[in-house]
Amino acid sequence: MSNNAIHQPKGKAAEYAKWACNCYVGCSNGCSYCCLKKGIGCKTLGGNVPTLKKCFKDENHALEVFEKELKANLPELRKHGLFFSFTTDPMLPVTRTLTWGAFEACYYSNVRLVILTKRTDFMDDEYINDLTDEAKKYIAFGFTLTGHDELEPNASTNAERIGAMKKLHDVGFKTFASIEPIIDFNSSLQMIRQTINYCDLYKIGLESGGKYDKIFLNEFISSIMNLCRFYSVLKIYFKDSLLKAAGIDRKDLPFNCVDSDYNLFE
Repeated sequence: MSNNAIHQPKGKAAEYAKWACNCYVGCSNGCSYCCLKKGIGCKTLGGNVPTLKKCFKDENHALEVFEKELKANLPELRKHGLFFSFTTDPMLPVTRTLTWGAFEACYYSNVRLVILTKRTDFMDDEYINDLTDEAKKYIAFGFTLTGHDELEPNASTNAERIGAMKKLHDVGFKTFASIEPIIDFNSSLQMIRQTINYCDLYKIGLESGGKYDKIFLNEFISSIMNLCRFYSVLKIYFKDSLLKAAGIDRKDLPFNCVDSDYNLFE
């Protein structure tokens, strides 16, 4: 685990973001499939308890380190933006004060922030409701949508996340959906269909280590391609592992399908 606040992800994570911030480890959403709870390094990643990384004395110190690293990497961060977070949900009650502080630093440095969450309670924060139209250009909100609340017992429901996405999109924020992990193809497809009019980008990926029938996987992709033909505004990013499992070359996808470096803000 890096002692930095800001880092460049490696491996599969690099496909999701060029730069990311991890100040907390662990998450209390309780998702049964979460990589923070199982596998090698799960203790380091925090498990069910969100905790400030040991290299930070407190949140003030974490924010100081974050601001120094932000300034040190400004050209790259202005180009690629900054993702929150691979090791926690950045909008948990315990994590989001630091997230808002980091966003403020990003905004004044002309760096765009991309947040992925399963929470909606932050929608009641005065901070978000007081953001100017100009500030809204520097932050995007993404929601993980699986369609399976029973596997995410302490998170906001998928319906609540969809409702929050619509509200955010309606007032001028960029939004995206992480359709990952795919628990079952029908549920994931329904999540896409229910959010088409207020989601600016879909990132779609298989559950790590999961096994999928190639025929059903290709039927799922075909259904999304049909939606792409009908809704030209759709933007889809299929993760490499999904395309590999389906035996599909990225260059054969329709124009709606974007690469990993697609700029959500343009």
